[in-house]
Amino acid sequence: MRLLVVEDNKDLAAWLGKALRQAQYAVDIAHDGEDAEHMLKVAEYSAMILDLALPKLDGLTLLKRLRQSGNKLPVIILTANASLDGRVAGLDSGADDYLAKPFEIAELEARIRAVVRRGQDRASSEITVGNLRFSGGTRQFFVAGEPLQLTPREYAVLEQLVMKLGNTVSKAALSESVFGFDDEADPSAIEIYVHRLRKKLEGSSVQIATLRGLGYLLRHVQ
Repeated sequence: MRLLVVEDNKDLAAWLGKALRQAQYAVDIAHDGEDAEHMLKVAEYSAMILDLALPKLDGLTLLKRLRQSGNKLPVIILTANASLDGRVAGLDSGADDYLAKPFEIAELEARIRAVVRRGQDRASSEITVGNLRFSGGTRQFFVAGEPLQLTPREYAVLEQLVMKLGNTVSKAALSESVFGFDDEADPSAIEIYVHRLRKKLEGSSVQIATLRGLGYLLRHVQ
């Protein structure tokens, strides 16, 4: 899943980005509301982590514009203003959740999983393809009941293929789910990750098929 962190405190933003990448998310970071608004127009995200006290365009205004445009992206507000009025204002503007600073990263990760599950029905249940099982609640893969050990980017590719089960996923779509704006993406990187995943899935009853000119398809094989 790809997240957008909007936080003007650069040290906090960098810490959040590092922690969430270690938790197998692709992360983009914006330090002001205008940059965040632009990024929301050119990329697709699973959730946004939003500070309210932002330069150029404040967080509440950004959130209101997002909802007025019809975008239902899950949004978690992070702010030092934990007052009742502040929470009500954020939720009334369209936020899905509210977390006061300081906070523990484990709680933020749990809240991210919760808002994404609410926004994506398929992510709230287990998805099974052959003997490959994906648990949306824990974001873990299992093959024949055993945990599948994946690097963060291998995980991101396989997660995207599972969430789009039954549909062909283009290389560009996979790249967007794996790399943020600040990452240096090698054009052949997705092919490398798919190759590694095929190795790790050998002996299972699933296969990543290549459809030339279209992309990749996860399917059950007998």
